[in-house]
Amino acid sequence: MAYDGIAVANIVYELKEKFTGGRIDKIYQPRNDEIIFSVRSVREGNFKVLLSANSMNPRIHITEIKKENPVTAPMFCMVLRKHIAGGRILDIRQPDFERIIIIDVESMNEMGDLGIKHIIAEFMGKYSNIILTDENGRILDSIKHVSHDKSSVREVLPGGKYEFPPSQNKTNPMNPDYEGFADKALKAPGQTLQALIYKNYTGISPAYASEICFKAGLDSSERAEQLDEAKTHRLYDSFSSDMAAVREGRFTPHIVYDKNDAVVDFFSLTSEQYSGMKKKPFDSFSALLEEFYSKKDNQYHVKQKAHDIRRVVLSNIERCSKKLDIQIKAIRDTENRDYYRLCGELITANIYSIAERADRFTALNYYEEDMPEMEIKLDPLLTASENANRYYAKYNKAKRTRAAASVQKKQTEEELSYLESVLSAIESAEDDSDINEIKSELAAEGYIKAKKQPKEKIRAAKKAKPMHFISSDGFDIYAGKSNTQNDELTLRFAAYDDIWLHTKNIPGSHVIIQCGGKEVPDRTLYEAAVIAATNSRAKDSSKVPVDYTARKNVKKPGGAKPGMVIYEKNRTIYADPDEALTERLEYRGQ
Repeated sequence: MAYDGIAVANIVYELKEKFTGGRIDKIYQPRNDEIIFSVRSVREGNFKVLLSANSMNPRIHITEIKKENPVTAPMFCMVLRKHIAGGRILDIRQPDFERIIIIDVESMNEMGDLGIKHIIAEFMGKYSNIILTDENGRILDSIKHVSHDKSSVREVLPGGKYEFPPSQNKTNPMNPDYEGFADKALKAPGQTLQALIYKNYTGISPAYASEICFKAGLDSSERAEQLDEAKTHRLYDSFSSDMAAVREGRFTPHIVYDKNDAVVDFFSLTSEQYSGMKKKPFDSFSALLEEFYSKKDNQYHVKQKAHDIRRVVLSNIERCSKKLDIQIKAIRDTENRDYYRLCGELITANIYSIAERADRFTALNYYEEDMPEMEIKLDPLLTASENANRYYAKYNKAKRTRAAASVQKKQTEEELSYLESVLSAIESAEDDSDINEIKSELAAEGYIKAKKQPKEKIRAAKKAKPMHFISSDGFDIYAGKSNTQNDELTLRFAAYDDIWLHTKNIPGSHVIIQCGGKEVPDRTLYEAAVIAATNSRAKDSSKVPVDYTARKNVKKPGGAKPGMVIYEKNRTIYADPDEALTERLEYRGQ
């Protein structure tokens, strides 16, 4: 279900109950498209509210997730602090069932006079925005500035007059009537029943329109002109019943999961079209949104931040792949080098029997048991001795080329393996600190230019930590999220008798099981192998081979790149990647 008008109505109902009369305490802007402010409510206590204008996951809800804030607050955050910090929330409302929330805040201006400010959050995909206006609707600032160049329909700039997004001539569904509904059905020939609902009524997503049809016992793909009076009544009753639940605040937030525990969708009202699937209910819509969006949202931001370094890594992988092809071809081209040596030796052995200015001669190849005849081409302009030397020179050149190309091929393969491991680390990165660590690693290896950071920013930078899991048997398991972490984990953190795991010939995390002198049960060993497989380039495969051995059998060759090690005395276990299992085992302590 999209963050549609029903979802907005659910969160407005929840926030209005908790925050009306509360005061806005602190305001932060951890990312360029989201705001977090804390609210002190005498009745409900203290809460943090997340407001996001993320184009993929726009939303508002109470949050408990701690986020790292920039050293210097962005301009929009400063404007909010100036105008609404310490202000009292008067009301939270949803105009015309749109995907818009307006928070009315009473606060003092520079002159010490009380006035009303409005925080307007628009949840409209890539057009999502957070806007602050005064009581006259004048825009004080917005988290995204929209000039005429970006939109010819509506500008959103400081000093301008706030206008609602253009209406699509839809009807507010909060007060439906049967005659109006039936009239819309008559005027919608060719439209499906699903489209009839979401295209004619504000704030209803296609997913929920399909749910309304299902509850009415109708196929959502059926055409509107096929409706008779009985079907129209059934569809209207289903529609009006859910709208009544919204009006009366009878929300039942839940997430639907498939048989593999993957999220299918979330709903604010009862859902019936996913019968037989697992449904997880939530006491609050905020808790649902926190669980549903937090990981997705974080992945989106990390992906955006990692875009440039991912491009650098992919570019270098392409460069190495082309170089490797050339080196393999060079080695293949030298496969006939022994033929040149043989020709030189046979010419030398028969040097006095070769006619002057001959362009070829036949000799017995006495290197083979049955001594077959072998024809050798000659350059008639050269003497027999010079022809022999020419073949020896070709042999020596091919021999040198093969030796050099073999060394270069090995170096290129090692570099390619390293870059693949960096790409795997980028794809597994969970937050900004992981990306920053990968950037530092690439800068140290000379792939990107190191940026000089201000001293205060270096001090404030959060150090990335390896992933920490607790096995079902109570053993601590750690997994690196970058090559730098892999080195730290394997070479400095792990004890000699700990168990080390890594996917066989596949880039991925180094995984350590802390043994503490105890014997590791098979279940813990398998769970660690699952963690290794899930955090590797083979995470979308099955039966992934994972090597394991004692840490004392793992060594780092001199001059090897970060994360590159060699090991011996290993055994192999086959494991299926399983994100649900790794999430269940992940340690969530402080």
